[in-house]
Amino acid sequence: MSVREIARTLDAAGVGSAEHDARVLAAHAAATGADLDELVRRRVARVPLQHITGVAGFRYLELAVGPGVFVPRPETELVAGAAIDLARAAGPEPVLVDLCSGSGAIALSVAHEVPAAVVYAVESDPRALEWLRRNADARRTAGDSPVVVHAVDIRDTPASLDGMVDVVVANPPYLSAGEVARLEPEVADHDPTAALVAADDGLADIRAVALTAMRLLRSGAWVVVEHGDGQGESAPEVLRSMGFADVRDHRDLAGRDRYATGRRP
Repeated sequence: MSVREIARTLDAAGVGSAEHDARVLAAHAAATGADLDELVRRRVARVPLQHITGVAGFRYLELAVGPGVFVPRPETELVAGAAIDLARAAGPEPVLVDLCSGSGAIALSVAHEVPAAVVYAVESDPRALEWLRRNADARRTAGDSPVVVHAVDIRDTPASLDGMVDVVVANPPYLSAGEVARLEPEVADHDPTAALVAADDGLADIRAVALTAMRLLRSGAWVVVEHGDGQGESAPEVLRSMGFADVRDHRDLAGRDRYATGRRP
């Protein structure tokens, strides 16, 4: 099949990025010797492109992903960028904690782009932890600073970090079950439900992030938390209700409300 034929096939199946995906699948088959027709059949079945190729690009990194871990999104690159900027401004050896780390996209990007940072990644899901550790090992082998992984619920982030952290960043679950049901099959059928759905109109895990961040952060330090595009008022209000100051909401490149920041007084 030619790239043009693959693109037409994917477009007919409802794949929104048909031309891009056709090129990626053809290149992947050429590089690995995989059966191109089988790759196309999987994509027509709406298996995520990243599951087929085994990698997801995120900022300057390629991360291993697959069943059991949330595929990082381009929108989260802005969240990581905000955390990186705050870490750089914090001093010569900033301490950053990435809650709900998943594949480690944010934590590993900080370790790559701020080599002097001390970075912790917190994740409790066993399948996601496998991908996180795999990516952390690969980046350490590539020469990046090591990321310390804590296999605990974010609420149980070690007390030894209390008051010691310069930046807490998180991309927590923030959707309701009803919202997930309306998403494209690549997300609804393949991303882990635990990484998508939160109770209390999607705010329960954002509250847990805020509560944990208030404990971890030193005075004057910052939290950065991603949220849904319908939570541009409610998510910042969670931070305010927990006692954070200078709370602001920020938009993504499409102009949608995307993440909130706040400073521990």
